Amino acid sequence: MRTAADESFVETLREAVPGLSLGAPGASYLEEPRGRYHGLGGVLVKPTSTEEVAAVLRHCHAAGVAVLPYGGGTGLVGGQITEDGPAPVVLSLEKMNAVRAVTGHVLEIEAGATLLEAQQAAEGAARLFPLSIASQGSARIGGVLATNAGGVNVLRYGNARELCLGVEAVLADGTVISGLKHLRKDNTGYDLKDLLIGSEGTLGIITAATLRLFPRPAAVGTAMMVVESPAAALELLELAEARMPGCVSAFEMISGQGLRFLDEVGPEVHHPFEARPDWSVLIEIGLPEGLAPEEALAELFEAAEGLVSDGVIASSESQRAQMWTLRESLPEANKRIGSISSHDISLPLPKLAAFIEEARGALLDLGNIRINCFGHVGDGNLHFNAFPAEGRDRKEYENLRRAIPETVYDLVDRFGGSISAEHGIGRLKVGDLERYGDPGKLAAMRAIKAALDPKGILNPGAVLAER
Repeated sequence: MRTAADESFVETLREAVPGLSLGAPGASYLEEPRGRYHGLGGVLVKPTSTEEVAAVLRHCHAAGVAVLPYGGGTGLVGGQITEDGPAPVVLSLEKMNAVRAVTGHVLEIEAGATLLEAQQAAEGAARLFPLSIASQGSARIGGVLATNAGGVNVLRYGNARELCLGVEAVLADGTVISGLKHLRKDNTGYDLKDLLIGSEGTLGIITAATLRLFPRPAAVGTAMMVVESPAAALELLELAEARMPGCVSAFEMISGQGLRFLDEVGPEVHHPFEARPDWSVLIEIGLPEGLAPEEALAELFEAAEGLVSDGVIASSESQRAQMWTLRESLPEANKRIGSISSHDISLPLPKLAAFIEEARGALLDLGNIRINCFGHVGDGNLHFNAFPAEGRDRKEYENLRRAIPETVYDLVDRFGGSISAEHGIGRLKVGDLERYGDPGKLAAMRAIKAALDPKGILNPGAVLAER
């Protein structure tokens, strides 16, 4: 039975952890980007060290007080907000943002640092930390790891789990795991690092991490190319990887509907093509010294005759930035239009094009719907989102709010895909995980949760349904 973080508990915490920052959480800690969840208050704590985090968790565990780990607040599935239960402790690591060390190919950094700060620390050492997402200026390393974030460079470098060598973390009872290894190989039993990464704060609080750094490509090339269909886009990807193995960093597919949304509501961006193509791809390559990326992309365009009908190759950093600004503005345009239902999904690459065609037809059978399909197709990740018809409001589609995701996820399941590619489960998809998840896996997850958090105080209600 959980208890509230009331005044008596707060006073106990204040006395037990002298100097600990405690206070009421402001509005920013009780909201999330899509406005679907609103926090119920509690007490906000901002520890400055792993020892303080451990002390807070020991007292929360003893008293049965829920703990909500809060990173940058950029999560899109409600994992950082709770609307039910006794008032929790909202634990933010924003004061734990130090770069502890940069040694060779490894960055050791605290969980409260932003992703952008991690990238800048790597750049300062003439290295690259390649994980890149639109919210990198506010998303924090702890949250990035807790959700196993993906982003635009997964195709070449992998997601957060693949970029992390070790973690320091605190379990529910205050036990500290000191696992900040600088090793690629460490075959010493259960990999607790990989267990904690992607657990969305339900098994422990990550306080620091060692992250892999890479050599910076000597030259980067970026282009946008018009393709006839998603199938043609995937053929182009296969051609690009065959011609430049290991050098394709990003491969983003953009639908014409997304471009028309930008025209309709903004943000205002530069469009490389006067006529809005039904399908286009943004491709970025990173080449070693002595190779010219613009030339490589021009040769790819020529070799892709029949797949590509038009293209623009960035000839300056400004043009490259314009292309990426267009891509990163798509979610904001979606937000301004107002989706009926959004779906972060992944499919096996050979089945991706067929899924898009079948899912589009299935949703149009439900009603007059606009579909914006875009995403990191190089790694099979699609954002397949449904919107009201032009001139209509999403409130008019209340009768379809459940039918649309069920239709999409039923197809995802049939095609052997995943209902969550990179956003996580949070609270939004708990029911979907129960419906589509493998029963054996779910049973194992519940057993792990019960073993590491027997009182259920860590982010209760996220990932797994409470029972």
